[in-house]
Amino acid sequence: MVEVEEAGAVTGNTVVFAGKPFVVVGVPAFNEEKTIAKVVIEAQEFADKVVVCDDGSTDVTADIAERLGADVVRLECNRGYGAAIQCLFRRASELGADVLVTLDADGQHDPSEISLIIKPIVENKADIVIGSRLVDDRSAYAMPWYRRAGVKFITRLVNNTSNHRIRDAQSGFRAYSRESLEKLTMLENGMGVSVEVLINARKQGLRIREVSATCNYGRGVENSTRNPIKHGANVIMSIVKLVVEDKPLMLLGMPGLICLIAGVVFGVWMLQIYAAEHRIVTNIALASMGFILIGFFALSTAITLYAISRLLEKTNKNNSNIKH
Repeated sequence: MVEVEEAGAVTGNTVVFAGKPFVVVGVPAFNEEKTIAKVVIEAQEFADKVVVCDDGSTDVTADIAERLGADVVRLECNRGYGAAIQCLFRRASELGADVLVTLDADGQHDPSEISLIIKPIVENKADIVIGSRLVDDRSAYAMPWYRRAGVKFITRLVNNTSNHRIRDAQSGFRAYSRESLEKLTMLENGMGVSVEVLINARKQGLRIREVSATCNYGRGVENSTRNPIKHGANVIMSIVKLVVEDKPLMLLGMPGLICLIAGVVFGVWMLQIYAAEHRIVTNIALASMGFILIGFFALSTAITLYAISRLLEKTNKNNSNIKH
């Protein structure tokens, strides 16, 4: 069981805990047979229920977790970290979790820090809590330099695009309130889900806090199944996609309009030359057609994405009104 102080009564839409919150620990796992037993056993000491999402492992990860008493959800094939996180969200909601804590299956995170991670949620100070590796300098410099540089770069991108002031946008050690489980929607199946959650949290008005958390980069953990270069590229592409989807008119529509104007300018220039010299300058003609085509497709895509986002906003509002 989780050792935390009981929260007092809170007014508004906040969930009031009559006693200790029901805490579910969710573990996304892919071929982690060497470490899953330790993670499950240690997590069980600090949680009411441990759920392992086996992401199409080809080893005995799922069997080990199941024998140790974890609730195992098996995916038929490897769909990615994001798909596993989505699966854990659904299962936690089904179990009626007051708090969902996610941590990695490779032994990087310390389950004894679960009480620390969930405390701001129990005290109604946050809806999402990130166990940050960069809040404390000792934890930060225990991280390999290339990982630290990558985390800082990605975090800066996330902060610039979503107006957050967090230090570690890539930590998998997080806690989510019941309200977060209900409001957050995720579509990313890969590593980009970590930033998708933060961007969506801003839209939903969810409060985010960071607490210092340790991370083990010892032998065996360093050889994680996640390639850091592939991981970073995946996340950066997700950020670009999410930002474009969030502001399509500005990030696609404006460049598209500029390209259309440039295409028209080149077209007028070509016609002037033709009128004066009775010849077509191929390079100018190609530039005109190229800019016009690029501008047309960019504008069309921007308008389509904007229409879809507006439709989704209306649908979400209607669903929210129906629930209330």
